[in-house]
Amino acid sequence: MSVGRSLSVTLVGLAGHLVEVEADVTHGLPAFVVTGLPDTALNESRDRVRAALRNAGLSVADRRVVVNLSPASLPKQGASFDVAVAAAVLASQQGLLPASAASALHLGELGLDGWVRPVRGVLPAVLAARAEGVRRAIVPAANAAEAALVPGVEVVPVEHLGDVVRAHGGSAVAAPARSSRRDGTGAPGVPGGAGGAAGGKGSAGDLGDVVGQADALDALRVAAAGGHHLLMTGPPGAGKSMLAARLPGVLPPLTEADAVEVTAVHSLSGTFDPSRGLLDRPPFEAPHHTASAAAVLGGGSTGPAPGAVSRAHRGVLLLDETPEFDRRVLEGLRQPLEDGEVVIARSRGTARFPARFQLVCTANPCPCGRATDRGLACRCSPQEQRRYRNRLSGPLLDRVDLQVAVAPVSRTELDAAERGTSRQPSSARVAAEVATARSAAAERLRGTPWRCNGEVPGRHLRGPLRLPPAVVRPAMARLDEGELTLRGLDRVLRVAWTLSDLAGRSAPAQDDVERALSWRLPWAVA
Repeated sequence: MSVGRSLSVTLVGLAGHLVEVEADVTHGLPAFVVTGLPDTALNESRDRVRAALRNAGLSVADRRVVVNLSPASLPKQGASFDVAVAAAVLASQQGLLPASAASALHLGELGLDGWVRPVRGVLPAVLAARAEGVRRAIVPAANAAEAALVPGVEVVPVEHLGDVVRAHGGSAVAAPARSSRRDGTGAPGVPGGAGGAAGGKGSAGDLGDVVGQADALDALRVAAAGGHHLLMTGPPGAGKSMLAARLPGVLPPLTEADAVEVTAVHSLSGTFDPSRGLLDRPPFEAPHHTASAAAVLGGGSTGPAPGAVSRAHRGVLLLDETPEFDRRVLEGLRQPLEDGEVVIARSRGTARFPARFQLVCTANPCPCGRATDRGLACRCSPQEQRRYRNRLSGPLLDRVDLQVAVAPVSRTELDAAERGTSRQPSSARVAAEVATARSAAAERLRGTPWRCNGEVPGRHLRGPLRLPPAVVRPAMARLDEGELTLRGLDRVLRVAWTLSDLAGRSAPAQDDVERALSWRLPWAVA
């Protein structure tokens, strides 16, 4: 007997850390011990692995088995270590080639019958292993397509423990009849299971379907061109949600690096379908207003998991009926809106998830939705209106670049649309304008870490991109009057730069600043 070794990966947030799994089968009372800060699911692997080995005809010697996960100071969680533990135990008994097992990545959960089941987070795990020099990955067959998205790594799909042994030069008995009623097609929340679809749901529909709403459509175009956050307020049925759902369709495709990062988040969330390849379109997330803080921001009782803000990374997060969301959810958006990431601190460590998304909020003018300029009879008292509006705090609204009122569609606008005398620009046309504007911004920002105007910090706006005093005079007047904060001023300048990019100008004019200001305060003054 000797110490057997294999490799696996633990994920802390989206960051993967290579873990060496060591197994020692020694004399002593029969026992199976796992050390190295395993969580409950991983600690239970001792029973799963022992039963899987026995039922696969690869029983462990009736001795004391000690499995160590190194580095021992790094918390480890989940059942994806099962195959690595089994491989290390078999290597310690010379049941396979020890050198082969020690150099390969192993991922997968084991059933008690020895069949290998799929797991989440295969893509970020393989990416992390490749960064550490690992060039061979043993993964469940159901996850093979996902692992194959990482170039430079030989992917060996396995369905049974016998396949793992054969992959490392050993001889194994034939796999028994599959006992799982799912027949190995997957598990809930992972590819092939009940919840394996991912992304794309915001791409349906065309902006040409919109009736009226010229100002809202213009604000949507500006938001897409500059990566700005958007708040739309208006009565029910005015088209706020429809407009928001069409925003991803006019955004540029993801770059290859962004596509890998976005796909890794969805892999960890269990919402990725590997048959579609990398997610190359901006994702769209629209959580219900009853969603918890953990569901939206990330977290969870079993370990930090990405929330809707991370699944919307490099895409759109729609909070429909925003004032109805829990206040903890809304106030928790401040960090990702500023930093582009979510930091989840727990007693056993800190997890970071990317969260650079475009926020789109919708809200009614009042609880009943009838407080508009159309003379409708609002049934809300002034106190109810004030309480409703106060659900969106000033610090949150200060981070929203564009705030536009969406009026009800009039009969005149509907008649014009039916006669064909009023045609809205199609999504394809707006997407072309957005692409041109973003190219201009990218050229201007070349050599900086920012890609679009919505990401440019104030120090850069007031430094290399400083505008003449005459151009920014309207915004400075608002700042002096206390109607605009310094953060709000930065947001106005960002929007002004986007307006100039859409117009094909090299720098904003005073009209651009005034127009940006007009989209700044409607919620507060309505």
